[in-house]
Amino acid sequence: MASLRFGVLSLLAAALLTACGFQLQGRHNLPETLATVQVDAAERHSDFTRALRRSLGASGVRLVDSAGTDGTVVRIVRDQVVENVLSVDARNIPTDYELIYEVEVEVRAGGRELMAAEPFSLSRIYSFDERRQLPKQREKDVLREALARDMASVVLRRLAAL
Repeated sequence: MASLRFGVLSLLAAALLTACGFQLQGRHNLPETLATVQVDAAERHSDFTRALRRSLGASGVRLVDSAGTDGTVVRIVRDQVVENVLSVDARNIPTDYELIYEVEVEVRAGGRELMAAEPFSLSRIYSFDERRQLPKQREKDVLREALARDMASVVLRRLAAL
């Protein structure tokens, strides 16, 4: 009796999760035009380009080196990280920075434009301590990588809406 009740509750929980639109993070239902994609980027090894390739692969997209004349190309027009000083201490040494990750992406398929070049931007603020430069540099690197992953997720959600 207890196992039957557990089975029914498990089935009910699965049905509720499905009904609310739950899906695994990083996996998106992309349109058929994005089944095979070439990612065209000037900086092929940037944090964002790698994160976008991983996210596309996790969503079932087959990545190719050349899309041909009728293939789909996701072109990364701009991929940059900007760092701004937000505050300084009494000795004019920076204490807070804003890290901004900016990308611009366009999508073409079969010679036609599916998505015009569209800018995306995410930012985070982090503190800086001159006495702890090495750990703070590592924190900045981790933050930049996290922004790139988040940005790839944002772009993937936009691609899913095509």
